[in-house]
Amino acid sequence: MTKAELVDSISGEAELPKRQVGELVDMVLDEIRDALVKGDKVQLIPFGSFVVRERAKREGRNPKTGEKLTIAARRVPAFAAGKGLRDAVAAGGKKRGAKKK
Repeated sequence: MTKAELVDSISGEAELPKRQVGELVDMVLDEIRDALVKGDKVQLIPFGSFVVRERAKREGRNPKTGEKLTIAARRVPAFAAGKGLRDAVAAGGKKRGAKKK
């Protein structure tokens, strides 16, 4: 699913203009990004958590030449799925609000 498809889906379900939904999605993503830049953890229970992980400096190889090189330490964003998301995926991804048969 792309961002545009997400906006279309939410717009249809919430009966809101696509432009307004697009701005809201952008605001949510900006807030998540800003929190991660500050080093904060973002928890969206039961969906999951966004965190920043530290990667240590390590040795690597140039795949073309085989030459050894040092890969610098860095901070990387990571996502850990919450129980609700894991359970939904395991159950076949039934849409919220779907009635059980």
